[in-house]
Amino acid sequence: MNKEQALLQPYNKGSLNLKNRVVMAPMTRSRATNAENKPTGELQGEYYKQRASAGLIITEGAQISKQAVGYINTPGIHSEEQIQGWKEVTDKVHEADGKIFIQLWHVGRMSHPDFHNGNLPVAPSAINPNSKSFTSEGLKDTVTPKEMSVEEIKSTVQDFKQAAANAMKAGFDGVEIHSSNGYLLHQFFNGTSNQRTDEYGGSIENRAKILFEVIDAIKEVMPEEKIGLRLNPSLHGIFGMTMDEETIPTFDYIIKKLNDYNLAYLHLSEPFNDVSDLPFAETEIAKRYRPMYNGTLMINTNFDQESGNTVLKAGNADLVAFGKPYVSNPDLVERFEQGVELTEWDEKTFYTPGKEGYLDYPVKTEREPALK
Repeated sequence: MNKEQALLQPYNKGSLNLKNRVVMAPMTRSRATNAENKPTGELQGEYYKQRASAGLIITEGAQISKQAVGYINTPGIHSEEQIQGWKEVTDKVHEADGKIFIQLWHVGRMSHPDFHNGNLPVAPSAINPNSKSFTSEGLKDTVTPKEMSVEEIKSTVQDFKQAAANAMKAGFDGVEIHSSNGYLLHQFFNGTSNQRTDEYGGSIENRAKILFEVIDAIKEVMPEEKIGLRLNPSLHGIFGMTMDEETIPTFDYIIKKLNDYNLAYLHLSEPFNDVSDLPFAETEIAKRYRPMYNGTLMINTNFDQESGNTVLKAGNADLVAFGKPYVSNPDLVERFEQGVELTEWDEKTFYTPGKEGYLDYPVKTEREPALK
């Protein structure tokens, strides 16, 4: 394989100074099994360090508060212990010449009372997603959440702000706001999960309001150009989310308005499943939003080496995020460069504790200083 592949070219724009256009996508791995739900240098630090030849690493989602949690053994970024744990991670990645953003996460109605001393999880409206929550006792049915008060919404915005400040203290190169995949901020965007009648519901502008309040709050504690954002416009039938005729117009509004900001990037997902039979779905996300968004565009979902190079060469994205291939191929960039076959991942160890299926996937390539 030659090094002229689009994926292997450097990318320099704004605050992003990346050695290639391959991004490690955020993936929940459920390894924060300690009482503090903190990462450690020995486990998460080694995991991300192994993958530091990526142009950019985006960590698994990290809870912005205790209320934000919805899955067992996932790390947070709201306590001093967690900040120190993440500092061990960022130090290791930076020592390996990597760049790393943290994903800021609040699951909203996808949580369960088991995580909240029996109290209900919170959401824009009291609508059960009729999904499953991964608790210490296994998968449990979700419940009807508590509708957030305006005061609770304002408090959650401040939680995002504090989590971003904590991330800077932990040494991250930036943050990604998780406003995707059926979690809290996405729940506000969608008319099927947000039936409020106040300033945070009803119109498209009102349903998107919390997102821009979060961005405005975060940029008070860190440079705007170090803030990334993830969206999933055509999510349907997953995590309790369903699309309607206002879904795509809502994302059109959000993405056009994001041009008013100088963000690090916009991270978009292609559809997770076949939505071609839905009259109001968009089947080609990168193609739709590349002309609409002026900043750095990252695309994700089921890309491989060939399709990743193709989307970049077509000009429909600037960066490509790879998920599952990065589980089992810590040297993914080098494999793309050297034409080495990829190792298959083992789904049975995606969310299990410890090093198995986490730190033990082999490196099969030569790591070249020229990749720096």
